[in-house]
Amino acid sequence: MKMSIGRIGRQLLGFAVAGMASIAAGSAFAEMGQPAPWEHTLQEGATPVMENIIWFHNFLLVLITLIVLFVLALLVIVVMKFNARANPVPSRTTHNTLIEVAWTLIPVLILVGIAVPSFRLLFLELDVPKPDLTVKVTGKQWYWSYAYPDNGKFEFDSLLDKEKQPRLLGVDNEMVVPVNKVVRIQTTGADVIHSFAVPAFGIKIDSIPGRLNETWFKATKTGMFYGQCSELCGKDHAFMPIAVRVVSDQDFAAWVDGAKKKFAANPANTYASAGQAAQ
Repeated sequence: MKMSIGRIGRQLLGFAVAGMASIAAGSAFAEMGQPAPWEHTLQEGATPVMENIIWFHNFLLVLITLIVLFVLALLVIVVMKFNARANPVPSRTTHNTLIEVAWTLIPVLILVGIAVPSFRLLFLELDVPKPDLTVKVTGKQWYWSYAYPDNGKFEFDSLLDKEKQPRLLGVDNEMVVPVNKVVRIQTTGADVIHSFAVPAFGIKIDSIPGRLNETWFKATKTGMFYGQCSELCGKDHAFMPIAVRVVSDQDFAAWVDGAKKKFAANPANTYASAGQAAQ
């Protein structure tokens, strides 16, 4: 049964539309700040950086889909039109200046079109603006420690709390930051290489012993946002989640007042000091 080229083209277009609809439908399962069942899209962005990452991802997805469909259509046309049965006397043409210029110039223009937003996004991620708040994050086996040098220099540990939801993401002490403020993250490792990653913020940076790396985010929405260590760091690598609570300025000020008393005045609240006391 023969199938016309037009019919093949309509079927390819139908597959493309169905694929795009499926991708769009995936966002319906997305939950703010955490993974969701059957989710196959990026998490909803809560920072300008993540919103740019999502835009760039969707831009590339559309572009590569169009390229794949175009190449596939060319292959189908060649197979259908230039096989031995349909074209028993093949052309002896060996060069075509227009085609050769086109297949050289068009890919270059496509790559330039990709490079411009790519470099703009990299610059946005790497150029840390003047921070409103600095949080020092230390990766340890297997938990995180947070210090607030701008707010009283207190420090506390954040460990997995198996009783909290979402499963394997809840912690006993959350990192708390104010909304609409530039937060500079300075991170290092106390023992091995860890990686501090919060998908909804669009940040992922290695925590390396002996080195201080930094990144930043500006959360534009309040709520809970979760991440995990993204560098294989030992047997409990899968059990060192990151939980960030974004609150209003008033709630943040109240939290800082309480945290100074809880963590600075009573260091036994930290995991390390509690372990020393048990010895």
